[in-house]
Amino acid sequence: MPTMTARRRLILITQGPVLAGHEARAHAVAQGMERAVPGLRLGWTVAESRKMVELPQRDAWLAQATRAGEFPFLCNGDERWPVMVSGSQKPASLSPGGHPSFEMNAKLPLDAVGLAAVAELLEAVAEGACAYWGHASPEGYGSEVSEQMRHSARGPERSPRGLPMLSLSRHLPSPEIPQYLGWLNYWSAAAARALGFPDPSRDAELLSRARRTASGGWVVQLTETPLDYDDPVHLDALLRTYERFPAIGGRSSP
Repeated sequence: MPTMTARRRLILITQGPVLAGHEARAHAVAQGMERAVPGLRLGWTVAESRKMVELPQRDAWLAQATRAGEFPFLCNGDERWPVMVSGSQKPASLSPGGHPSFEMNAKLPLDAVGLAAVAELLEAVAEGACAYWGHASPEGYGSEVSEQMRHSARGPERSPRGLPMLSLSRHLPSPEIPQYLGWLNYWSAAAARALGFPDPSRDAELLSRARRTASGGWVVQLTETPLDYDDPVHLDALLRTYERFPAIGGRSSP
């Protein structure tokens, strides 16, 4: 693996159904990530002592953890170019429709190698986990998205950036509805239907940067370079996409 030259990272998040008893999905995530990044081997974890521990029987170890509904921390054991993934169940009280859900979280360096692999990596994590939706964005996106979350009916109509306010996850009408937009967006076939994507007459620009997945979902890239909220062109792309898909964030039906 190359030496990491930048500290910034790409963050991948997917939201999907609970994982308990579905070890095949856990294996699909790990193996799919390894296929997406040449030379990647997710064969390490971190012990309670915070020391790195190699996993010679990684798949068996992962299957045992998955039976309990977990996706434990996995990484490639390379501090120069770290890649990591883990997952956790979200309780029904925090999930759409009052049903528990599962969140996958992966990280990799934001460098030339990471950028070349990120679309396939997002697809691998999302499709492996049978996710409803997900995204890949530069580290730091979370503070921007948090400014868009509506915590009160009497709150502002726009965030400080002028972006629309969005519903909290537990208030979304269904799990297929994405809560927000990222740089690369994964929409399952069900999510794409819920959003009304694609419409060839309205989505030509998005389709020029989109790829269809094996399951019929989509990976949709908003901007040519990683999303930068300080770039007016990127902010305009976000605004136009939110306007195109008012269902995102539970604002209205498509």
